[in-house]
Amino acid sequence: MQKRQIDIAAFVPEHLDAAVALSRQVGWPHRPEDWQMALALSEGAVAIENDRVVGTALVTRYKEACATINMVIVDQSLRGRGIGRRLMDAALVLSDGRPLRLVATEDGLPLYEKLGFRETGRVLQHQGITAKIDTPPITSAATSADLSAIAELDRQAFGADRSDLIAYLANVGTFAVIRRNNRIAGFSALRCFGRGEVIGPVAAGDLEDAKALVAHFIALRPGRFLRVDIPGIIDLSDWLAERGLGHVGGGIAMMRPSIPPAASDPTIFALANQALG
Repeated sequence: MQKRQIDIAAFVPEHLDAAVALSRQVGWPHRPEDWQMALALSEGAVAIENDRVVGTALVTRYKEACATINMVIVDQSLRGRGIGRRLMDAALVLSDGRPLRLVATEDGLPLYEKLGFRETGRVLQHQGITAKIDTPPITSAATSADLSAIAELDRQAFGADRSDLIAYLANVGTFAVIRRNNRIAGFSALRCFGRGEVIGPVAAGDLEDAKALVAHFIALRPGRFLRVDIPGIIDLSDWLAERGLGHVGGGIAMMRPSIPPAASDPTIFALANQALG
């Protein structure tokens, strides 16, 4: 039987329903709203066979500093036909030469390594029904006047300007902050995602502040389903598990080119999610 032609096209909003179906096929929890957020912050490509979307890839560019490649999915019935490679080639064009980051599954690892990505660490996915805890005394709800300082703190911690992401999160979620000496010393965000809500990003100067910023939202959501994606920081991983958010999986953090991260204060202790970094 002759193989049908598969075309690569720009990802547009009309493809969102098909993208949601693909993510459900592979067991990802993304709602239509989660895909809408990803696309609003990104450009992307889709693979189309006979007017049906059979693959996706998005590129989220953070000004000129870097980009993340994310939401790379190929229909399970069509794997092994080079669709993933073609989508990645399209994503590389969209990245326009920026340094790249992504979080890989074990299945995707060989392709990414062939394309020059190298492992830089692990991302640990924690989730569960939260325990009841007290609100930390050092945290407070952020205000709209704090957003520029939050964006600057995030830029220092992440190494790129993500002000568009911070603005989007402010519209769909909420922020908590730690204030010291008339400045913001750390922040965390909470928004709806997947089965419940996700805490992240979290940026802080040290582990204890990061714990307090996560605890701020755990305290506000007793008995609710929360998720936190963290770099492989074992102390924070154990602490999350003790509060009902067990380690359930994760991914492989990769970069192209592989550039050792500069030492920074503050540090990213939790991601916005695995797609957005």
